[in-house]
Parts: sequence; structure tokens; C-alpha cells
Amino acid sequence: MDLDTVLKRATQQNKVKVAIAAAEDYEVLEAVSFAVEKNLASFYLFGDEQKIVQLLQDHFSALLKSKDIEIIHIPTVQEAANRAVQAVSNGVAQVLMKGNLATSILLKAVLNKEFGLRTENVLSHVAVFEIPDFNRLILITDAGMNIEPDLQQKVQIIDNAVQIARSINIDMPKVAILSAVEVVNPAMKSTIDGAILTQMNQRGQIANCIVDGPLALDNAISMESAEHKGIKSNVAGAADILVVPNIETGNTFYKSLIYFAKAKVGSVIAGAKAPIVLTSRSDRAEDKLYSLALAICSAKL
Repeated sequence: MDLDTVLKRATQQNKVKVAIAAAEDYEVLEAVSFAVEKNLASFYLFGDEQKIVQLLQDHFSALLKSKDIEIIHIPTVQEAANRAVQAVSNGVAQVLMKGNLATSILLKAVLNKEFGLRTENVLSHVAVFEIPDFNRLILITDAGMNIEPDLQQKVQIIDNAVQIARSINIDMPKVAILSAVEVVNPAMKSTIDGAILTQMNQRGQIANCIVDGPLALDNAISMESAEHKGIKSNVAGAADILVVPNIETGNTFYKSLIYFAKAKVGSVIAGAKAPIVLTSRSDRAEDKLYSLALAICSAKL
């Protein structure tokens, strides 16, 4: 399976509405253009109407005639974030997407106690990578939300990633809890967490997946490496989901795959009432499109 398969799967879902906060952004509108062309979704564009229309006229004029977009003029980015979140909270839209505004502004609206999208679960970043010359999609979590998650937060981070994996037809994902080594070392918290999470999975406290850890990256993804080190596990060498110990590891890993490995990626924030597409300005329009597809696959319709 590759990300184009995820994109195709998204087009086969019931058509969703996507609410974009501060939509006056070239790369975001480019992704919207691609999505409309593929009949992937329809969009509420919350933001500065004049700037949005100018961008459409200059670069995506076909969208001006499309029935799949609706521009809602909102003069400030803070209010655009609020209105986009409210649209999803009220069920008018099923996916939230970040436009040309700071992540902190959007998340403040998401966490609003009156109209936000917060649940009892931790919000976490889940990225799905298509890596050249690799034989499967790899999910990485959490590269963008939780700085130094504790054990209980890691349980919820795994749950979020498993839900995303199952939404793209990885029904029983294999989850590797990453560390620098594959044995428990009391001086390394990530190895202790890995062992505990594995035991929790075996006792049914973490469901719908197979968890093993601690595992180093090489023996999590390479069967040859796992066999060379004598590791016998249903996950070693075959992991679908890689759970990183902290945000520094995850963020570096994420960017390394993009810039060194030239990987394609789609990512969402999971754990809220609806999926959130929280891409950065440096993300390619293609990756924003894959993120939209991933969000649509995981949306509760």
C-alpha cells in the first residue's frame, strides 16, 4: 500500500466538508484545488475574503466557479479559527484544517471548553510515510504535539495511531516502542516504558494491535537486523507504527525522512472529536493533499 492508495480510499468515502481556518494561503488553496479536482471533499474557507479571492483569481480561477467551496469572510485569524472549529463541533464540517495562522491560535480554539473539539483523550500527531524503496507505509507518532509523554499518555498516543492505521486498512498494526536499545536499562526511561506497554498489550489493556518494546529502530523495521540480534517477536522487523520517546526524536526523525529520504507524508492530529490537518507552511501541496486524504479516511461520518 502507498499514499496514493490512501488517496483513492478517501475518494471512495462519503464526501466530507472540511473547515479551513485562515484559508488565505497559496499552498493550502493549491491542496484544495487538487482535492476538488479529485472530488475528495468540499470546503468552507474561513478568512479574509479579499485575500482568498485574489489568490484564487491569480492561481486557481477554476475554483471560483466550483460548488465545492464556500468563502466565509472573517477579518481576524483568531475568529477564523473559532468559526472553523465551531463548524466542526456543530457537525457542519467533519475535518478541521489549518491555514495561514499560528498553530497555537488554532489549538486554543480546538481546546475551547465551550465549542472546542477536545475529548478525554490526549491529542497526538500521527504521520504516515511512504519511503522510497521501502515495502510498506510506516506510521510515526508523536512528532508534533506531546513533548515528553508519560506512560499513560503513551497508551493514548498508541490508541490514536492504531485508530488511524485501522482507518487505512491496517487492521492489526504492529507497534514498536522505540529506544536506543532493545533491552531494558533502568537508566533509560524509554526502555522501561517499552517493556510496560508491551505487558499492557499482552494483558488486553492496549487493544487492536500488537505491541513490542523496547526496540531500536533497526530491529523494529529490518527483519535482517532483528534476526542478527536474535530478537524473536511478532513486531521486530515488521513494525507498522513507530512510537518515539519524545518530541525531539520524533521531529528529527520526521524531517530526516522528508529531507534525506525524500519520503512522501500525510499527517493528522488524532484524539479530538474530528481529525485535524495541521500541516506546516514548509509542507508540499502534495503532502497537504495526502494529509487531507488521511483525515477523510479517519473522519467519523
